[in-house]
Amino acid sequence: MTQPGLPGRAGFAFWWPVTVRWGDMDAMGHVNNIIYFQYLEAARVGYFEGKGWESGDTSPTRHGPVVVSQTFNYRRQLRYPADVDVGVACTEVRGRSFVLSYGVFRKGSDELIGDGNSVLVWLDYGIGKAVQIPPDLRLHLTRM
Repeated sequence: MTQPGLPGRAGFAFWWPVTVRWGDMDAMGHVNNIIYFQYLEAARVGYFEGKGWESGDTSPTRHGPVVVSQTFNYRRQLRYPADVDVGVACTEVRGRSFVLSYGVFRKGSDELIGDGNSVLVWLDYGIGKAVQIPPDLRLHLTRM
């Protein structure tokens, strides 16, 4: 059962599986705080790939998403061995940026391990500045 104010599985349409590695743990015997950002990154890349966004184009005219801020709330400790599901949802689309929300759940359960958000800008790599999100991309972000 989801606690009021906390994300539940129903809030996410995209899922990315993660297997906790032995090396993810710290000296305290639980997954190190920074490792969760790697889990979010893997899920975010999977989310983008699911939208058909390729990262191989490095041309100066390329536009793409760039993380400008990120938060994570640690709700439960996680230890090896474990498997988790990382849910990703686009929860807000602004003029030049959008927000991805995440929920990390123990695999096959409603147990919320942690949750967070990333703010991403749509960057013109040639000029190094955020630009307006194209209308077709805006529509695509709100569909998944």
